[in-house]
Amino acid sequence: MLRVLAVDDEEPALGELLYLLRADPRVRSAEGAGDATAALRRIGRALETGPDGDEAVDVVFLDIHMPGLTGLDVARLLAGFARPPLVVFVTAHEGFALQAFDLKAVDYVLKPVRRERLAEAVRRVHDLVHATAAPAAPVAAEQIPVELGGVTRFVPVDDIAYVEAHGDYARLHTDHGSHLVRIPLSTLEERWAARGFVRIHRSHLVALARIDELRLDGGATSVRVGDADLAVSRRHARDLRDLLMRRAGG
Repeated sequence: MLRVLAVDDEEPALGELLYLLRADPRVRSAEGAGDATAALRRIGRALETGPDGDEAVDVVFLDIHMPGLTGLDVARLLAGFARPPLVVFVTAHEGFALQAFDLKAVDYVLKPVRRERLAEAVRRVHDLVHATAAPAAPVAAEQIPVELGGVTRFVPVDDIAYVEAHGDYARLHTDHGSHLVRIPLSTLEERWAARGFVRIHRSHLVALARIDELRLDGGATSVRVGDADLAVSRRHARDLRDLLMRRAGG
């Protein structure tokens, strides 16, 4: 069972998050911290005692916007330790998914937090902790169901190169064709941020590993994904470029 630390400077939001976490049967304990300083102090005790100690923390559910150090700052500090707790970001802002992926967050949950969505994040953490403890147990690849003429197929998420927005629907593009699903692009962005999917435009979500080329032409930025050329919006261009450069550098 998981030992959880939840961090949020807004007391009602923190209380609601702790309530939902404590109701999950996979959670052994859930503590709260109202700011980054208190969180780092608590994580410090956990790191001192080690993963098997009484003060251990398996995962930190981090708000992003907080006074002083942000959740992103805390995650960057944790990345410097040999065996830090896992990180799940919980935020009202969609625009930090790139940074979250770069910091190797397990998940990226948007506020207001829904019970089912939080349960999915807890499941991902639980599977990772369990896989670390017992490497022989394989974790099944995530799949998404699509309807094709009355037949339901299950498409592996790893087969998806990019996703295109169609109102309340999304078109999944794979090497073998495309599939329309009734899921908004924003939902898939949140769900797949930790799997390496990044928002490059209001109309496109791309698997970072599938980007073959980054192009700059007269101030406009685009990426090549297979046979597709996709525009990158100005607000996402710099973060995407930095992330691709860091990835290329190892």
